[in-house]
Formats: sequence, structure tokens, C-alpha cells
Amino acid sequence: MEAIPLAERMRPSSLDEIVGQEHLVGPEGILRKAIAGKILPSMILWGPPGVGKTTLARLLAKELGRPFHTLSAISSGVKDVREVIDKAGGAGLFSRNAILFIDEIHRFSKAQQDSLLGAVEKGTITLIGATTENPSFEVIGALLSRCQVYVLKPLGVEDLTGLLHRAMERDEEIRKVSVELKETDALMRASGGDARRLLNTFELCVQAGQSGAPGGTGHRSVTITNELVQEVVQSTAARYDKQGEQHYDIISAFIKSLRGSDPNAAVYWLARMVEGGEDPKFIARRMVILASEDIGNADPNALLMATTAMQAIQMIGWPEGRIILSQCAIYLACAPKSNASYKAIGAAQQAARDMGDLAVPLHLRNAPTRLMKELGHGKGYQYSHDAPGHFSDQEFLPDQLSGTTFYRPGDNRREQAFATYLRQVWGDKYDL
Repeated sequence: MEAIPLAERMRPSSLDEIVGQEHLVGPEGILRKAIAGKILPSMILWGPPGVGKTTLARLLAKELGRPFHTLSAISSGVKDVREVIDKAGGAGLFSRNAILFIDEIHRFSKAQQDSLLGAVEKGTITLIGATTENPSFEVIGALLSRCQVYVLKPLGVEDLTGLLHRAMERDEEIRKVSVELKETDALMRASGGDARRLLNTFELCVQAGQSGAPGGTGHRSVTITNELVQEVVQSTAARYDKQGEQHYDIISAFIKSLRGSDPNAAVYWLARMVEGGEDPKFIARRMVILASEDIGNADPNALLMATTAMQAIQMIGWPEGRIILSQCAIYLACAPKSNASYKAIGAAQQAARDMGDLAVPLHLRNAPTRLMKELGHGKGYQYSHDAPGHFSDQEFLPDQLSGTTFYRPGDNRREQAFATYLRQVWGDKYDL
């Protein structure tokens, strides 16, 4: 096989060859109509990996005969963006309604995205950004308001099967081999709806089938079976990219499984990260955060468990560290849940922003000097341990926030014990 991967060799050369995006490039598709009118707005292409975002951007530029420049959000900075904009604003071929394609635009910082605003607004460039993340959260509002958002749909089995048959019919290297698609279930599962991954996995299977069973000498006939696909897939790394979309999707699934009290799903997503070579310290750190954010005082031992697991990972190393991560994940998944502490600090921060720098009540102020004492600092403060039950009924909030409740105990056994105590000492003053 050639060094160029099959997926690249089979990249569509016209809009008619794009599969699965009829709503955009079909006869009545919105982008097809835009091309017919010779008008192309700046846009964000949002969709999962391998559905043709980059290809679509290139073909739009080709159809309109516009200069096309591409940047990757992983490796490009503000300087690179400005250089492209300067070229587009100058003279020469590049300046003719240039299209700037930014892959993984969700990874651009706010400053990098800000650097695009002026050029997009003035029409110096037509921006096409590609993202696998929800642009509502990952693209700044000012830039998003200047772009149209087009959603690319995941590819279905019919679309993917069509791509396989197209490769068998058109690719010169594949045509040199007699390929029979006896079974495709495993290929579909391995692709995860990603056309690029499907075609490259298919090519690996053809290569493996040519080498044949152990001792084979190079067959020109290959039968694609589920068993063959599984052998090929297992011999390569799990579908996980520490720097790509899967990194974010899988850690998200892991955290949500822990929060949702599903130890089976949590261990599965943990295994996906372990198999993909994820940094165990990253996994451990995320579990420490979850232990406080989603479990909190419903089970204070969860934070101790997660913190200990993080320390143990650093001492034990790999591969035994995966057992520690598994133990911790299962504990967190099975622990009672409460986000009361998380909500409390959020509410308190909002009050701090809304109310500004409220003065500390005089009786709570420090009084290290004679002058401060004369000014009343600390006057009237009641030392709680001197009062019955180690509690004194006094105000601890600024006057403007008196009676405000930030912490509301969660509906779990431990925090309900907190609620009982708060009712006992504060009575009706504490709104539970």
C-alpha cells in the first residue's frame, strides 16, 4: 500500500461526493444555495470527528475559486492569525476573498479568537472554523454572533457502507486485491461513525489479510470478517487521543458516570483512558475535584479517598496504579451524592460580585492595636466556646446580607445531621 492513508486517498473531490450531509450540500442544501449565489458567510462547522468538516471547507473554497489558508488551533498563535489577516488585506492573489480555515477552533484562547473579530466583521477574510465541541460554550459570543453555525450529522451505517464500496471500486491500491466484505459489524463498531477511522481500519485489515495467517506469503484475495477486524483493532491502540476530541469526550463520560452512581460505566470509561495511555495523574486529579463537587459532605471520606489515590499513584506508578484508580472510581460512584458545597460557594461568590466589598461588622474585626480597639474593632464579639453548647447567637454576615442562606444541606444522612444541628442552634433564623 502507498504511504498515503486510504482515507486521504478517498477524500471527496467535489461536493457531490460528500456523504451524510444532504441538509448542507444536497440539491436543496443551504451551502449549495450559498455557492450558487456566490455568497459564503463566515461559519462554524460543528460535528463529530471524521464527518468531513475539513473536506467541506476545502471544497467550498474550490467551488468559489477562493484562496484557502488553514491554521490548526493546536499549533497556531495570535501571530499566525495576524499574518494570515495581513496577507488577506494586502494585494495579490491571496487577497481575493480569502477563506481562513481553523481546525479545532474550540482550542483557541479568548485572545486568539478576539484577534479574528475585526477581519471577520470587515470581510477581510471569510472564516470557517471546525469544532467537535458545542460552539455555544467554546466560541466567544462576539465571534459566534458574526458566524453561521452549521451542524454536520454523524454518519450512519448506510453512509459508511457506501464509503467502503466506493473505496473498493475506485482506489487503485485496494483494487489490486480481491476484497470480500463478508462481515462489517466489527468495522462499524471500530469506526464509531468516523469515516476516516473506518477507511484506515479497513486498509489495515486488507493489509493484514494479504499477509494472511501466520506463515502467509502475501495473498491477493482478502475476506473481511469480524474476527479479522477485531484482531487488527486489538493490535493497535484503543481509540483515544490524549490531545484530541476523544480526550474530552471520554473524561466527560467518566465524570458523568461517577456523578450518576454507575460504577460499571465508570470502570469502563476508566479502562478506555488506561488503554489509551492517559496520564493517571490527570484522572486522579479529576476524581479529587468530583469528590468535593459532587459528593462533598454527603461522604467526607470520598475526598480523603481521592486525595490518597492521587498520592498513591505517584508512589506506585504503572501498571499497578490502575487498580488504585479503579478502587477510587468505584468508591466515588457508590458514594452518596451532594453538590451542596459546590452550590454554596457559587452562591456566595455571586453575592460577593453583586454586593461589592461589604464592610466587615465591627465586632468581627481584628484589633491588634490600641487605636483599632478605640475605634470599636472587636467590641461585642462573643467567644463561642464560652457560651452554652459552644454556640453564641450573633451576626457573622455583613448587615446587607443578614439572614442570607448560601448552604442548604443535601438530602442525605450526613448532611441531614448538619441540618438538625443548624435548626437546633439557629432556629428560624436559618432558612433550610
